Amino acid sequence: MIGANLFILAEVPKAVSGIGLIIIFVLIFIFGLLVLAYGRLWLQAKLSGAPVSIGELIGMTLRKVNASRIVSARIMAIQAGLDLTRRDLESHYLAGGRVENVVRALIAADRANLNLSFKVATAIDLAGRDILDAVQTSVNPKVIDCPDPSKGRETVDAVSQDGIQLKAKARVTVRTNLQRLIGGATEATIVARVGEGIVTTIGSAISHKSVLENPDNISKQVLAKGLDAGTAFEILSIDIADIDVGDNIGAKLQGDQAKADLVRAQAEAEKRRAMAVARAQEMQALVQENRAKVVLAEAEVPLAMAEAFRKGNMGIMDYYKMKNIVADTTMRDSIAKPPKKEE
Repeated sequence: MIGANLFILAEVPKAVSGIGLIIIFVLIFIFGLLVLAYGRLWLQAKLSGAPVSIGELIGMTLRKVNASRIVSARIMAIQAGLDLTRRDLESHYLAGGRVENVVRALIAADRANLNLSFKVATAIDLAGRDILDAVQTSVNPKVIDCPDPSKGRETVDAVSQDGIQLKAKARVTVRTNLQRLIGGATEATIVARVGEGIVTTIGSAISHKSVLENPDNISKQVLAKGLDAGTAFEILSIDIADIDVGDNIGAKLQGDQAKADLVRAQAEAEKRRAMAVARAQEMQALVQENRAKVVLAEAEVPLAMAEAFRKGNMGIMDYYKMKNIVADTTMRDSIAKPPKKEE
């Protein structure tokens, strides 16, 4: 009995040592996997002066954050002298932002001495604007064509007070205003406002010759209106690249008006003619109606005479006297008529 117990006690250390070896091998295996997965990234961050722990890398993986992009962006920022924490970059990534683009924009703004904070940069990025392009445009102004050729129009057409059409093409030099980039109007608004200003300036000119002689007056008057208010840009200059003479719109309008007046006068004349024809037909009908009344009246004369004979109001001599008067009247009428010409 005692011998059996001693045998069991002798086997326990062996079993314990076997379990320990298994645990050690498992830990070594897990450590190897971690080294393979995060070792290169951890070493890169360590050597670049932007250290990050293995636990933080594992945490980013569990939060479905691309650890490589966060570490690369932070290394880029640290090397450029920007103090951006891993938590800030990770928070912007989780919000759907473009981390590398924001970091590059901050570096460019810092080099150009532009007042751009990380909070403003991330807000602009989350608003859908290209913050890097905005910073580059703020440093290096760009030129916008007015009108935009991609919209199908090559020139801004306007008519001066003398009726001559002028076709102008302008180029607007703008610089991004980072403080107004959030909520500010885009390039399309600048193009629309400049086009409106060109049309207004040309339309207020008494003669097109004065516009052709001094095209810079258009730039001065348009620029003085403060067209960049409420936009994400600051207008530096407006230059008239080209201006041509178009059609004589005034003469065309006058010709069209004359044609319209002619058509209207013809319509009025036709209306009056139709009314005259209708009136003549009415008068002819009235004449026929009166003639019918006369015929009816003449038809009643024999009846009245017969009635007078029956009642004794009229004698035979009276009847003959009336016939003589009628015959005498007929003779006088025939004598008074001029003779007919022989054909």
